[in-house]
Amino acid sequence: MDANRPRRPRDIVVRQPRTDQLEPTVAEQLPYRHPQRIFTTPFILATGFALFILVTALLLLLPVSNTTDEFTAFDTAFFTATSAVTVTGHIVVNTSSYWSTFGQVVIFTSMLVGGLSFMAIATFILALIGQRSSLSERLMIREAMGIDRLIGLRKIARNIVLIALLVYIVGAICIFSRIQGLDEMGFLESAWQSLFLSVSAFNNAGFSILPDTIGEPGLHRIASDSYLLGFVMVLIVLGCIGWTVLVDIYKERRFSRFSLNTKLVIVTTIALYIFGAAVFFLAELSHTMLDVNLWDKLVSASFHSISGRTAGFSTVDFSETGDFTKLVYPALMFIGGASGSVAGGIKVNTFAVIIAVVISSIRSRPRAEAFGREIANAQVLRAITVAVLGVVFLLLIVPTLTITDPDIPFLNLLFDTVSAFSTNGTSTGIVPDLSIPGKIIFMLAMFIGRLGPLTLALALVPSEHTLYRFAQERVTIG
Repeated sequence: MDANRPRRPRDIVVRQPRTDQLEPTVAEQLPYRHPQRIFTTPFILATGFALFILVTALLLLLPVSNTTDEFTAFDTAFFTATSAVTVTGHIVVNTSSYWSTFGQVVIFTSMLVGGLSFMAIATFILALIGQRSSLSERLMIREAMGIDRLIGLRKIARNIVLIALLVYIVGAICIFSRIQGLDEMGFLESAWQSLFLSVSAFNNAGFSILPDTIGEPGLHRIASDSYLLGFVMVLIVLGCIGWTVLVDIYKERRFSRFSLNTKLVIVTTIALYIFGAAVFFLAELSHTMLDVNLWDKLVSASFHSISGRTAGFSTVDFSETGDFTKLVYPALMFIGGASGSVAGGIKVNTFAVIIAVVISSIRSRPRAEAFGREIANAQVLRAITVAVLGVVFLLLIVPTLTITDPDIPFLNLLFDTVSAFSTNGTSTGIVPDLSIPGKIIFMLAMFIGRLGPLTLALALVPSEHTLYRFAQERVTIG
């Protein structure tokens, strides 16, 4: 710039600090509270099951439902309805002789809808008539069927219902080929017996209308028919393995390509089957299988390892089994079947995750790992929560039952209580002898076991989302 040039006003740049505009602004963010929903998805599911049980019980109360031509006892109707809808299989009267054909159809329909989930069937019907499902309906479908996604739920529900119907029919045909003519039953009676047993086996319900007497094992008359027991075992396994696992096996067909969930379910299920069969075979050599040949012993051990963990069918009287069997099998029943299946218990997936946590902790791993994958911390917490809630619930009701029914042997009471909570149905024969308070506790156990303790807790206490985390602090363990 020329030094001799006169200055102009625009050559002088005046910069004054805008202190009022440069001061820091303090913004206080209040914690955001999501709007509380009274009718949450778990709450609606719990209410739906309760209403379905009520309707079933009212139908069973009618004189047309039983063979006495009188109104069914109130506690008998409600207990049977709860057992059927929750696909448990505990009974207080003989299913084949007490209930009429109409009553058996009511029980059949209840365990069919209760096993497949009324949400899956409702979605299937909506798809048939061309109706779309809302977001809230899809959330209920996901919760009821144990599926971890929202996309394509209608197609999944449709496939589940269609595949289940196909399995029912094929299973009924296989069973029919073995029981036709049993006790001189006609064609229609044999067909009805076959369809009932097929649905009951696939839904892991444990109900049977084969001619029998109360207190005797449900399938003791066919204990020597290895082929028929084999058909029932296949149906039980297909029902308790879980839909997502079956789809993954069908699509991938190689163990290395399976998802982590499928790998955990397959490995844990096989391990539990082998363990259960070995326990039953060794423990019952001197009890219920004392006078049985070797082949029938192996078949019986395999059958009760599969059925005794999820379905509740039996070919022996569990009141005559040894104490070791009565102590081990409640643990197997407590684990139950896979998530997303018709079986009860805390689920094989939950047990597998807890085992993975224990193994990872022993190996000093900071996170739970299995098959070269890390398990999300949220799933670990959920698995531990489900298991702990189940144990706490049993610790509450078993001592209570020793007060309401003090004359029942403790091991038998423990066995049947865990069976009720696990919606298993395997019984030592004490259920008909329970007091009214005892039956109410059993009904509560079956209801909570079918929904899952965590689902019921979420229904009663809606979750809140927080935008903060607390500081960590170490706790002394061990």
